[in-house]
Amino acid sequence: MKYITKEVQIALVAVVGIVVLFFGLQFLKGLSLFSDEDVYYATFDNISGLSASSSVYADGYKVGVVKDIAYDYASGHIVAALGLDKRMRVPRGTVAEIESDMLGNVKVSLRLGADRSALVAAGDTIGGGMAAGMLGKAADLIPAVQQVLPKLDSIMDRLNVLLADPALAGTLHNANEITSNLTVTTARLNTLMASLNSRVPGMMDKADGILGNTERFTDSLAALDLAGTVARVDQTLDNVRQMTERLNSNEGTLGLLMRDTALYTNLNSTVKNADSLMIDLRRHPKRYVHFSVFGKKDK
Repeated sequence: MKYITKEVQIALVAVVGIVVLFFGLQFLKGLSLFSDEDVYYATFDNISGLSASSSVYADGYKVGVVKDIAYDYASGHIVAALGLDKRMRVPRGTVAEIESDMLGNVKVSLRLGADRSALVAAGDTIGGGMAAGMLGKAADLIPAVQQVLPKLDSIMDRLNVLLADPALAGTLHNANEITSNLTVTTARLNTLMASLNSRVPGMMDKADGILGNTERFTDSLAALDLAGTVARVDQTLDNVRQMTERLNSNEGTLGLLMRDTALYTNLNSTVKNADSLMIDLRRHPKRYVHFSVFGKKDK
């Protein structure tokens, strides 16, 4: 055939367009255009919006896509075919969990098993489930919140009773007065501090003068012969002690005068005789004084 009719050309263009459209849709869905992946199956009770072309992640890294989803009418489970990179090794005990973010995007996360030596063969089935996520954690908190609600109601009732108490209004009024008094006191303290600050230079000058006088007094004390003065005081005290001992002894005139009882008796008798003599002298002065103009004596 030398010539291709227009009808054939149109048919060839249509076939090529269909093929391109098919592979383009596969590419836009995230599916591999060429078979370079292993297929694993995961069973779920609920896929929660999971669809073909959803991404599959392991440890946060994309390792494949969901190739197909089918409903098993016999068991009532949903089976998802996971196309994973051939380099991906799936340990036994791995679980496929469906996760949803805040924007509604759904993905599959593989929770890899701990034993990396035992692997799941391509084409085998692994367990599936729903990841708790933020909404799941919030649902877990609902029982605790329900337990707290009655306590919150009780607290609110007590707060209402407290707010309705007239004593609270009086307390707030007193607090307002206290605040006003504190404001006035603060202003007075500020004035006092300003006054003290203005007087501080003069006080410092006086303090310097006092310190200077103290220093001079200290120098004067240092210049005194304290040792000689103390020695002289000790000598004076020793002399007083010796004199006191002599007065207490029977030696010496003063000691005899202070301790001789006979001398005391004689002195006392002499004083009495002198007193009697003076009395008699006042009564009869002519007995002791003889005076006459004519020289005649009285008998």
